[in-house]
Amino acid sequence: MLNKRIYGVLGIKSVMANWNADFTGFPKSISTGEVFGSDKALKYPIKRMWEDQGEKVMYIKSYKTETTTDKKSNQESTDIRPKTLKERYEEVFSVKNLKEERDSTNILKNLFTAIDIKNFGATFAEEGNNLSITGAVQITQGFNKYDGHNVEEQQILSPFRVDKKVNKTSSDDNDEVEAANQSTLGTKIVSNEAHYFYGFAINPSVYKNFVEMGVTEGYTQADYEKFKTAASIAATSYNTNAKVGCENEFSLFIETEPELYLPDLAQYITFEKNPNSKDIIHLGMTDLINSLENRVQSVEIHYNPYTTILEGELNKAKLFNIFTKAEV
Repeated sequence: MLNKRIYGVLGIKSVMANWNADFTGFPKSISTGEVFGSDKALKYPIKRMWEDQGEKVMYIKSYKTETTTDKKSNQESTDIRPKTLKERYEEVFSVKNLKEERDSTNILKNLFTAIDIKNFGATFAEEGNNLSITGAVQITQGFNKYDGHNVEEQQILSPFRVDKKVNKTSSDDNDEVEAANQSTLGTKIVSNEAHYFYGFAINPSVYKNFVEMGVTEGYTQADYEKFKTAASIAATSYNTNAKVGCENEFSLFIETEPELYLPDLAQYITFEKNPNSKDIIHLGMTDLINSLENRVQSVEIHYNPYTTILEGELNKAKLFNIFTKAEV
């Protein structure tokens, strides 16, 4: 188990994309109008990357086909449905029937072999086995630090017509016929530009009791390295229609002694758009971190040197190109 804490910040750039939409399709915001991305929005591409790499990932949506028979017509139909927690557990850990498992320690051992649970924890609410694991990695909400953010709505024309009754809106019958023959319209909502910054903290000691129970070896250096790698590139790699235009642009990792407690470091970050040069990320936590230099083991900053300038110097910091991983 790691005998240190890690603190840091993860930055996501979104240009003509929608990093995290609410249920109306607009970028998530709070009552003041500030735009933010949830921790779930950041964790999802990380988990998807792990799954693509062959890691065991438990908490991610998966589907199954299910055939049902209508009692009245006696006709069969096949639907695609999300798997239940029980079904997902049985699939990931090759368990025949979860209900037959009477030893909760065996379930815990299985859960701790999943890389997403090892990092982020889990709530496992199944009949007879209600288990909770507080994750070693805790991530804040990521607020947009760019004050030029605007929401853009794009009209999209579908290639298909939907058959439905069209209300007559004109005295000319031809207008009604014309409307009925049109393709349907949709809307794509994006941010013109946004820069989200998430704070995170890693506390390996939260697994101390589970280590004593013998269900896990604890949070290891290997677990940390997997998180560190995925957290720096997962957004860039995850190119869905809404996420094209989203990329990792900044990662800060500060390793400290296990008894050092730091606040959310993302609150000290500010972003400045320079129309005549590169963007500027201001590291406002330099005074705090440099004053604790004797308790800090290492500092790594991964960023995009092609588009970004860092303002502020952190002692012991090593700078890396976030894409090539070469030291800058």
